[in-house]
Amino acid sequence: MVGHKPMICVAIVSGDAALIKKAGPPADLFEVRIDLIGKGWREVAGQLKKPWLACNRRADEGGKWKGGEASRISELMSALDLGAAIVDIELAAPGLDKIIKEIRGRAECLVSHHDLEGTPSLWILEDLVKRQLAAGADICKVVTTARCFADNLAVLRLIRRFRGDRIAAFAMGEAGQISRILAPLAGGYFTYASLEEGKESAAGQLTADQLREIYGILEDDR
Repeated sequence: MVGHKPMICVAIVSGDAALIKKAGPPADLFEVRIDLIGKGWREVAGQLKKPWLACNRRADEGGKWKGGEASRISELMSALDLGAAIVDIELAAPGLDKIIKEIRGRAECLVSHHDLEGTPSLWILEDLVKRQLAAGADICKVVTTARCFADNLAVLRLIRRFRGDRIAAFAMGEAGQISRILAPLAGGYFTYASLEEGKESAAGQLTADQLREIYGILEDDR
């Protein structure tokens, strides 16, 4: 196991206050999914007692935002005034340079890419990370979709290729669950989890309690 404790980012997809309060202990940080929570996301962010990441995901990368691109970015940027520690912006977002400049100095910038169809070759994944770093990412996120076991190995190899950088990489889907577990153990910055079963923000996501139990078992076996 890599020396540091695996970090878990718990995705919040609804405004259930009781559930959010209960989820505090297993979480190292939270992801506030603006596009999934809807209008009440600001109230959700105000309840959080740990650092949180703001995300308003594009529809073509798996998000549910109903408005146009300008309103999506405006809503996302308003998280800076509410104390977001990290802001997630897609590599493919129009006006990326301007958006990153606005984030800089106020929060850390996570530049993301999501492939909903499959897992490209390792050299394509490496190029994505290089482009994210060149754009000014503090944290790089590359998420693919697992169609076979080998796809898990591809994203884990990607993490190892960028050992000096903060990378969150894993594969979605049931076939990619092992990559979600192993990513932080391979040197990934953090992995994502749900508050509970049925509250996943993406396919294949385990709950924070499940992940913490797995990591606890692995730690006991060292």
